[in-house]
Amino acid sequence: MRKFKALAAMALAVSVIPVCVGCGAQTGTQPEAQNDLQDEVQPLWAAGSERNKIVVISDLHLGINDEYSETVANRPLLVEFLQRLQSTSDVRELVIAGDFLDEWFLPVYYSSYTDETQFYKDVIANNHDVIFELNNVANSGINLVYVPGNHDMTLETEVLQEAIPKLKQMRDAEGLGYYYTGDRHEIAIEHGHRYDVFSAPDTVTNAELCGNDDTIFPAGFFYARYAATWVLEGRPTVEKELPVVTNVPDTSDTDQYGAYIYYSLLKNISERMTPNEALDEKIFDMHIAGFDDAYTYLDFYPCQQEDGTISAPVLFKNIQRTWAERQEINRVRVPNGFVEAVAGTVDWDYYYQQAKTQYLENPDENIDIVVFGHTHVPALKDAGNGAYYVNSGTWVDHNTEYPDATRTFAVITTGEQDKIELLSYEESGGLWDISAHVNQE
Repeated sequence: MRKFKALAAMALAVSVIPVCVGCGAQTGTQPEAQNDLQDEVQPLWAAGSERNKIVVISDLHLGINDEYSETVANRPLLVEFLQRLQSTSDVRELVIAGDFLDEWFLPVYYSSYTDETQFYKDVIANNHDVIFELNNVANSGINLVYVPGNHDMTLETEVLQEAIPKLKQMRDAEGLGYYYTGDRHEIAIEHGHRYDVFSAPDTVTNAELCGNDDTIFPAGFFYARYAATWVLEGRPTVEKELPVVTNVPDTSDTDQYGAYIYYSLLKNISERMTPNEALDEKIFDMHIAGFDDAYTYLDFYPCQQEDGTISAPVLFKNIQRTWAERQEINRVRVPNGFVEAVAGTVDWDYYYQQAKTQYLENPDENIDIVVFGHTHVPALKDAGNGAYYVNSGTWVDHNTEYPDATRTFAVITTGEQDKIELLSYEESGGLWDISAHVNQE
């Protein structure tokens, strides 16, 4: 569901954001290989005397089976990172900003299941080494915090708490959460999917179809399954006869124009992602999260109905009409329109604008730094007046959205004047400061 595009590296000339003192991160170019770790685990950097650093990672995407996981090659490096973090005595907190465990990146031919609790327990078991080190992080005196993402929105509090007893979980609505931290509570951290039409929890649009309001999965869940199938099948090119909408509504008709923009975006995605499965094949066998039926790709692909309106025939019918209610349920501080939200989900600047709207420029908030994940595109942007937007990127093996960097994380030194770094953990064990490369205009 994330738009594929390469971003040019651009310099960030902001004097108030120096590199973390003593981190050993190199700027400008990728670092040379550093000395191998000694028998004793080395800290990530030469730590200061005060525990004042908040480390944010996101989008780990740990899977239930290594055949269907986006983080396999990087997992040992994640374990190593967590071990070294424990030895870095000035780290106050490690915040996991969503998409920790993954229920979405599964091919459609993955066996249908009914027990999501067991599903997540199996994901945890498949990644026991990471869970083990996260427990060690929590036991080392570092405050360990988690906020939900879209790929783990159905992960129950009790399941995760059993696996990591000292973990602090921040949840404010079903499938969502945010966290305020820092010396002055000047930092706000959430995953970012709350503002994404395709990824925000949706208990509204399919409620009548399913006869319940447990249908939390948004449209993005289905497209993620479809995309995962295409990727795991080797990205085949298969001819698909998708329905075509010929009547373009006037922009003054916000309802139908919104439906058309939604159709146009999915048309673009569907023409690029073409798995072997037929459009009318019941590939989505769903017996979880309020669903109890099997669906085809065409069941939720928008088309022109007999009455001339644009809508998917079965799943997510007239989705444009439920966005306002979804935002209210999902506790969006400052709601926006459906057209803006649809167009924005494939424009990384949209999340920066949402960070400003919801937090940095919101008179009801008093926030200096907003950290999102979700897009897989690391970012550090100066919003003016001492305010900043940070995206912590991802740890997936192949970061399609930003190929130049994976294993990225943010380090915020909280104090009277916060300091921000965006770093990449290199295979050598070195740290590469990518802050100057990720200012997106």
